[in-house]
Order: sequence, then structure tokens, then C-alpha cells
Amino acid sequence: MELHPLRRADAREWVRLRLENEAWLRPWEPSAPVAWADRHTPTTYRAMRRAAGGRARIGVSLPFAVHYEGRLAGQVTVDNIVRGAMRSGHLGYWIDRAVAGRGVASLAVALACDHAFGPAGLHRLQADIRPENRSSRRLVERLGFRPEGLFRDYLDIDGAWRDHVAYALLADDLPDSVLARWRNRAPR
Repeated sequence: MELHPLRRADAREWVRLRLENEAWLRPWEPSAPVAWADRHTPTTYRAMRRAAGGRARIGVSLPFAVHYEGRLAGQVTVDNIVRGAMRSGHLGYWIDRAVAGRGVASLAVALACDHAFGPAGLHRLQADIRPENRSSRRLVERLGFRPEGLFRDYLDIDGAWRDHVAYALLADDLPDSVLARWRNRAPR
């Protein structure tokens, strides 16, 4: 497992993964007026990568590519980072269905959280998840996130306004690290 900034060399693999995983990812993705195939091209990857890099340079985003067994397998991003008295960010992620259920997504999220709480200096991470996305809810719960409430019609996802359960994790919630929690809960 490796997390790193989005790379130019990942464009072709990102496009392939996103197109192959349309049915798996679409129910959880923001609505768009453009067809799925049209928003998953090398050109859109380059634009997304440039935008993510720009947001990272000004300190409002921590975008990571997830590499597993030597190939791109998804993304984890801490976005909408607010500094000052709040020091918080919002967590988002997606994973290739071919590696789902192997702990890849939860390990990637744990590593991203530890980076956010450590070198990035954040105090709070929030993950907003549709109530019916049981896999994602279990993932954050296993890592120590706590539900804090329901946001009604919160985000325009897959063609409609959708409710989301707000989960949060504070830097002080886990005395060791999120990775230590992941290790303690990983199947043996």
C-alpha cells in the first residue's frame, strides 16, 4: 500500500478504473450534467490533477492516489480544509471494486487520517456518508469515527438531493494513531 500525490503517469489507469467501476461508484458520486464517460478521460484527469494540486499548494486539500500491489486502486482526499481555530477537513475516498473487501480502503483512510492529524496539523476530520452506504459507514466506524447527526438533502448525488450521516474523528480520539486502530481491528 502506498499513498502519494496524484501523478501524471496515473492518467490512463485512473480513466480505466473509473470507467470499469461506473456501476460501483455512480450511486455515491456527485451529480453532473455530463455523461460518466465524458467526465472520465485523460483530459479530465489532467484537469482534476491540476486543480487538486493547486488546492494542495494553498493548503486546503490533501489529495492522495492509492496504490495497492503496484497499481492505482483508488483515491483518498481530505478536502475543504479550514485552518485557524477550526483546523478541520472533510474526508472522501473511492476504491476499485476489484480490491474491495481486502482492507485496502480502510488502510488508505487510516494513513490519510494520520497524515492529516500529524504533519498537516488538523484537529477534526468529517466524513459525510449516505445512510444506505453500509460498507462506507462500517469502514469509518471501525476506524473510530463517531456519528454526529443526519444532514437532510445535504448533497446532490447521483441525480438527487441525498441525506448524509455526518461522522467525525478528532485527533484526540485515538491516543496512538488511526493506523494503530486499523491494525488492532484488521482480520488475522
